[in-house]
Amino acid sequence: MTRKFSFAPGEYYHLYNRGFDKRQTFLDHRDHIRFLASLYLANSKEQFHPSDWPGQNVENIFNVIPISLNERLVDVGAYCLMPNHFHLLVREKEDKGISLMMQKLQTGYSMYFNKKYQRTGGLFESTFKAQHVDNDRYLNYLLAYIHLNPVKTVDPKDWEGKTIRNKETAKEFLNGYEYSSYHYYTGLPRSHNKILTPDDFPNYFQSRKDFDDFLNLWINFDDAIVEV
Repeated sequence: MTRKFSFAPGEYYHLYNRGFDKRQTFLDHRDHIRFLASLYLANSKEQFHPSDWPGQNVENIFNVIPISLNERLVDVGAYCLMPNHFHLLVREKEDKGISLMMQKLQTGYSMYFNKKYQRTGGLFESTFKAQHVDNDRYLNYLLAYIHLNPVKTVDPKDWEGKTIRNKETAKEFLNGYEYSSYHYYTGLPRSHNKILTPDDFPNYFQSRKDFDDFLNLWINFDDAIVEV
């Protein structure tokens, strides 16, 4: 797929991709954490290899391998993993930073997945998809869209008509969903919060209450959720 734009430092982008033929790409807890660890390490000018990772507990990586802000290729403002796809909201820091990070991320995770599940071939659909986020309204919308995405895994009918029908169930599920940046914005400690570097994103949320109010507004707004 040929993009109609070029990545540029200082600009914001919504990156996403799904499994080839819509296959599931995350089958258990370790798969999710491995992808998040890969995202953390791929977002560095240094080259890391799985053999460099100490021990077998992937969750330790966020604590034992520090990556400074100066080493990062992109700023990550939000992320979410779904059973067969992922979403990232990023700001490019370095020229070609997005392309390099995504190449390392998808290749590394695909190699891990294929070895674990004894398969061959591509795991994701060709190259990753990207949308240029060129205005504040769209950026604001994506922060809601990405964090509300897991609601679809509870009951697809909750997204029927592009609205969230069961609002109480949705909020309860999001509070327990581990594989997005939702908990960072609600103030809960997670080792993989270190993936995020939101300082160069607009400061929409001064407090946890601001973020709660923001999501509640979208949850209760008719036609709030639209596929991107």
